[in-house]
Amino acid sequence: MATNFFFNNFKSSQEQQLLENLIIESIQIYGEDMVYIPRIINNYDSIYGADDQSSYSKWYPLEIYIKSVDGFGGDGSFMSKFGLEIRDQVIFSVAQRRFNDEVGSNTKQPRPNEGDLIYFPLNNKCFQIKFVNKFEMFYQLGTLQTWEMTCELFEYSSEQLNTGIAAIDNLQQKFDLNQTNWTIDTQDGFPILTQDGDYIVLEGADIKKVDAASDNEELQREAAVFVDFTTLDPFSEGNL
Repeated sequence: MATNFFFNNFKSSQEQQLLENLIIESIQIYGEDMVYIPRIINNYDSIYGADDQSSYSKWYPLEIYIKSVDGFGGDGSFMSKFGLEIRDQVIFSVAQRRFNDEVGSNTKQPRPNEGDLIYFPLNNKCFQIKFVNKFEMFYQLGTLQTWEMTCELFEYSSEQLNTGIAAIDNLQQKFDLNQTNWTIDTQDGFPILTQDGDYIVLEGADIKKVDAASDNEELQREAAVFVDFTTLDPFSEGNL
């Protein structure tokens, strides 16, 4: 027996549009105003499938619904062999039409991409998209209305941040260990060097202040107490 065509709305564009309008209105009522920041690929490595020079410079306001109403998920905070790691995870939902209007029309990207950032002003945190699910609501009335984005707390890794939002751009100043990102360059784009060949960097970009472990003078002093580097290696050939 075939389905009743009087109640089959899978080919009714008016019903689909009505449902989409209701979803958009619901997100605007119960959602939060956030900032969507697309990632710019500058040096993509096709072998490793990664980009070590990604940058974030443009942002777009967008209303997003928080599906993780019970709090952050994921692994949370835990101690690993690399130290304390915070892997808070949250699930966001955004209407496809609103994403196309605010972001897609400017960036030409058809959907949210993995690697893009979402700034959450409510807790002043920045999250990175790890997975995008387009089947959050499986073809209601024959169409897809939303994107479901699984995000984790953004872990800075030498990306260029120039969005104009202080809470985001300060991550680079706080965690960036790449000295070349802070050099004073000439008009041709070449870094200015001192007589000793060291980079001239901007004020506040001292690596020792960013990473205390980068200063190994104390370790060298302690090592000199019980290790004598002047002794010749008996197993080497010739004098060292």
